[in-house]
Amino acid sequence: MSRLEAKKPSLCKSEPLTSERVRTTLSALKGIVASCYGPSGRLKQLHNGLGGSVCTTSQSSALLANLSVSHPILKILTTSVQNHVSCFSDCGLFAAILCCNLIENVQRLGLTPTTAIKLNKHLLSLCTSYLKSEVCGCRIPVDFSSTQILLCLVRSVLTSKPACMLTRKEVDHVSTLILRAFLLTIPENTGDHIILGNSIIVPLKGQRVVDSTVLPGILIEMPEVRLMNILPVKKSDSFKVALFRVSLSGDLSDTGEGSVVVNYGVSLENAVLDQLLNLGRQLVSDHVNLVLCQKVIHPSLKQFLGEHRVLAIDRVGAALMEPLSKVTGTQPIGSLGSVSPSSYGNVKDLCTEKFGFKWFFHLIPNEATVCSLLLCNRNGTAWDELKLTCQTALHVLQLTIKEPCVLLGGGCTETHLAAYIRHKTFNDPESILKDCGCTPTELQLIAEAFCSALESLTGSLEHDGGEILTDMKYGHFWSVQADSPSVGSWPDLLTRCGCGLHNSLEELSWSFLKTARHPFAPLPCLPHEAVGSANNLTLDCFTAKLSGLQVAVETANLILDLSYVIEDKN
Repeated sequence: MSRLEAKKPSLCKSEPLTSERVRTTLSALKGIVASCYGPSGRLKQLHNGLGGSVCTTSQSSALLANLSVSHPILKILTTSVQNHVSCFSDCGLFAAILCCNLIENVQRLGLTPTTAIKLNKHLLSLCTSYLKSEVCGCRIPVDFSSTQILLCLVRSVLTSKPACMLTRKEVDHVSTLILRAFLLTIPENTGDHIILGNSIIVPLKGQRVVDSTVLPGILIEMPEVRLMNILPVKKSDSFKVALFRVSLSGDLSDTGEGSVVVNYGVSLENAVLDQLLNLGRQLVSDHVNLVLCQKVIHPSLKQFLGEHRVLAIDRVGAALMEPLSKVTGTQPIGSLGSVSPSSYGNVKDLCTEKFGFKWFFHLIPNEATVCSLLLCNRNGTAWDELKLTCQTALHVLQLTIKEPCVLLGGGCTETHLAAYIRHKTFNDPESILKDCGCTPTELQLIAEAFCSALESLTGSLEHDGGEILTDMKYGHFWSVQADSPSVGSWPDLLTRCGCGLHNSLEELSWSFLKTARHPFAPLPCLPHEAVGSANNLTLDCFTAKLSGLQVAVETANLILDLSYVIEDKN
């Protein structure tokens, strides 16, 4: 019998943010996520010391899922960001870096957490109100009669993920495919509420990215030997389909919702096989052309159906069940008993396709909002990252339908927002002081910490030692390459701002981002002709970025408000 140990008392630490160890680990986490940020972000390789797969990524979803953190404060931060990414897919690194910046900046001030939290909340409300207003200078409405803004949005998502290893031509090709796949999921006849369909990403690794394509309907990968079977004869305008979610393998451990009645002395296996063959006879008599099964179909049942020119496809997997039900209009069958005719569906056509070295059955629907994005990349690592990126881009487009606007990307929204907050708190502090009950000095300190956190975030976009500036008219982000000559005027060294909307030939003046400057009011409205003429804007999803901003500030406030950390060491 093992020795029983006395229960250890819980470990209680007060004022956790004053600990040098906590500050060091928080700074290390910030360094990891900040170095991944943007199109030139550095990749991270994550693997378990005991072995297993290696993850190469710069995306927050993969990074935080594979990053092991032990301190409770880091767990709060990473969990908050992961929850945000699970809902919005994008802007996870943005939220994590901004949260770390806010905590560090407020800690340096030495103000009471209550005052800092109260003012942070008020500044957050100023940001959200401004971003939602019609006069916002970094918000662009989306015109769904044109694909220009949507293509720029998708392209921005793709170029921000360097581990996808895409060339400019490949980015343009995949961006077009993603937008086409998204448009195929929108039903033609819509009422007050739109129910979007599915885009299924089909893997094809080891092929050129430009070989990727989009097809309406569903592709089901099949071994070449199965394609030797004769396709069912089309006797009407469509193929009749039966879809089973129960196993048809004859395994007694999975008989679905039905029951098997066996007389004494009769073999259970033979009884189940007889029941499967009876089911096959019903399918044949009901003129079913195609049988799809989530799990396994017994070889004898497959042979019986094949002899009657019924194509049987098994092992389609749980992930395809809902899309298959949408495409075919079937009700998935969950028993081995008699099948109701109302459970059947149909497809317009069925054919075989070959892409690269793989063969597929292609189910072509009559009218359905399901499509297959056949996604190619040169190797498995790049393909895994590209798949995540495509899923993010598709989700971002779905969010844009709900909230039809986008924000300027490339750091311009953050620097513009910082300029707006500085001007607002400098020229109209009375309303904030009245609401928050703080002194003018406290307001200016927290406002500067808040704006500095936003500007430091944009600084994370520069990984090669270049200089970062902001213009004094629009408050946009500009960068100068590290190897640029030290002499010369700014218009000669600069090209376009981070989002690509403005060029250096305009009458602008610039200032280094981290230097003191007099607060100014950034231009409140975007010139529509400028937006229309810009073909390569860098854009961010409005809904995802707004949520990321709220998550960052609220998580920072939560961590700043911690007085004790109590850990159970048992």
